[in-house]
Amino acid sequence: MLSHSRCLSRTLGRSLSALSQGNNVLAGRTASGLSAGSRVLYRNSPSRSESLSSVVFHVRYFKTSAAHRDGVVTVNTPPFSESITEGDVRWEKAVGDSVKEDEVVCEIETDKTSLQVPSPAAGVITELLVPDGGRVEAGNPLFKLKKGAAAAASVPAAEAPAAAASVPAAEAPAAGAPPTPAAIPVAMPAVPPVPAQAAQSKPVSNQEKWSCCDLLRNQTIVLLFVQVKMNRMRLRIAQRLKEAQQTCAMLTTFNEIDMSNIQEMRKLHKDGFLKRHNIKLGFMSAFVKASAHALMDQPSVNGVIDDTTKEIVYRDYVDISVAVATPKGLVVPVIRNVETMNFADIEKTINGLGEKARNNLLAVEDMDGGTFTISNGGVFGSMFGTPIINPPQSAILGMHGIFDRPVAVGGKVEIRPMMYVALTYDHRLVDGREAVTFLRKIKSVVEDPRVLLLDM
Repeated sequence: MLSHSRCLSRTLGRSLSALSQGNNVLAGRTASGLSAGSRVLYRNSPSRSESLSSVVFHVRYFKTSAAHRDGVVTVNTPPFSESITEGDVRWEKAVGDSVKEDEVVCEIETDKTSLQVPSPAAGVITELLVPDGGRVEAGNPLFKLKKGAAAAASVPAAEAPAAAASVPAAEAPAAGAPPTPAAIPVAMPAVPPVPAQAAQSKPVSNQEKWSCCDLLRNQTIVLLFVQVKMNRMRLRIAQRLKEAQQTCAMLTTFNEIDMSNIQEMRKLHKDGFLKRHNIKLGFMSAFVKASAHALMDQPSVNGVIDDTTKEIVYRDYVDISVAVATPKGLVVPVIRNVETMNFADIEKTINGLGEKARNNLLAVEDMDGGTFTISNGGVFGSMFGTPIINPPQSAILGMHGIFDRPVAVGGKVEIRPMMYVALTYDHRLVDGREAVTFLRKIKSVVEDPRVLLLDM
């Protein structure tokens, strides 16, 4: 390096001397933007044939670092929705696990949904910065990831010497002649015969007899139970339901719906509906549309009390929350602007939200802003029940199972498929007359969907 620097100094001196004697060296510009008497010399570049007396060398050294290729990055907690400030971490991976790009490393359980955190690149997890179940806020560091294929291969390579070192030293062969291989047995040794034992000659009548009380006195009874920590979603559900009971003046009114006509309509048009809209026709779309029709007719049920300003907020739109059961708890995704939708639009939206809920892909935006809730316990065989209001809404409709029951029709007793429905409402805002009228409006639409066409 020293000799290289001295040669470079002499070269620069001769170049400066040549430049001071005339302007013929700086005659033109090169394509690279440097002067004709200037060149760029890269380290370890091949030798050039230009005359050194008229060349000025610009020496540039480039350093490459493995940190840019296989660096360790810190992955932070992604931002939450405006209504969420923190969440609990549930790890899907451990230290030393290899992950692919976009593979889920952990889930952050919030009050409303679970947020999946993927790996930003392929590599190996080197450190978890938050314990399992720990609480994090947006921007908090989560884990460290060593990127690149070299990082993925580093863990098995590190484990190989440990496996070799675990072999006992006594098994190592001598340094002299190669050891003689041990003979491998070709058959298992014969099992020695078991001497025959004489059967007990004690008569059955003389054997000890045990009663149930004797067994209970002589046996230790072990009662097993499992304690599981409540996840964040279940804690939030419990908190909101308790708040609803403490805040709202809840009252429930009931009615029953004859499902004969809607069942006949579904049976008659289900094939054509499926062919036209590529979605099955169910009963939920009829109840959602009937609820929207009733909510526009009874605006107080679609309203809400603002406890801060002590005002009543009436909405001129209908966003209906549909309760969906998931393994982690009950979620209520929202169908927006139901008053402008038809049966096919409602069925497609319900199907899409249900798939997202079951696959844990619901975003917070999918569950915000509902004005009314429908809970369908009939899919589980429920016959009767009183749902609890989903704050800050003012009412909730509970659907139940369809069962054949004897009813009076035209002075005769007939067996009809009947469903009980329940409307729980906030009596602070909704009066009994409005609640009963609302529920009867739903009953009339479901029993005869032609009411929607006539806008009655």
